[in-house]
Amino acid sequence: MPMNREPPRPGIPGASTSGEPRAARGDAVPDTAVLLARTALFGSLETETLGRIAAATAMVRVTRGSLLFRAGDACTGFHLVIDGRIKLSLHSAQGAERVVELPGPGQTFGEAAMFLRMPYRVSAEALADSRLLHVAATAVFTELEQDPRLAHRIIASLSMRLHRLVGEIESQSLLSGTQRVVGYLLSLADAPAAMETVVRLPALKNVIASRLNLTHEHFSRILHGLATAGVIRLDGPDIRIPDLEILRRHSG
Repeated sequence: MPMNREPPRPGIPGASTSGEPRAARGDAVPDTAVLLARTALFGSLETETLGRIAAATAMVRVTRGSLLFRAGDACTGFHLVIDGRIKLSLHSAQGAERVVELPGPGQTFGEAAMFLRMPYRVSAEALADSRLLHVAATAVFTELEQDPRLAHRIIASLSMRLHRLVGEIESQSLLSGTQRVVGYLLSLADAPAAMETVVRLPALKNVIASRLNLTHEHFSRILHGLATAGVIRLDGPDIRIPDLEILRRHSG
């Protein structure tokens, strides 16, 4: 089974149109309200509001390689990643894939389709065993009418994603492959500029390459070129960066 779930209950979708099982919804999963309260999106809400949203939220456990939903499936809410990693991607009729986003812990996806009341435009696949919360659209719409703070949080979240998307379009349109890779590695680092840091790629290289609009081969050549230049050291899925500022300057 690709997902663990409660038995489906009346009125709750138990499977996507792709045939992949989906978690059922009923009483709040234990600690769901606590998990919601730890997020930037729901952290400042009143206890009663959190409780109502938690009661309409399903915990979804999905195994690596399984589909959460396919493009064209009906959207009944949005997802919040608790742990693991999800790949959102587009697919052509010829089978080509373009990775759009790689949401990880604390990140959400599906809000746009939910608010537009449209099917999903992308497919979602687990890159690792993951736990997510699926928040029902009906609960979100109800609470938006009663608590403007939630509306402000969701608008801010969507605005940040739009701002990031514009930056990615700029990067892929105007920057070289090396500049894109360097920028991506820097985005994974959180250490002071002068300190050595180690970053771990959150997905396989071919997935990261697609995310950066590069071929797998081009991405690998850039990494090895950076290693030859001494600005990074490759260690399996880990990349050691001796000095972030030197790496930043290397991109030109």
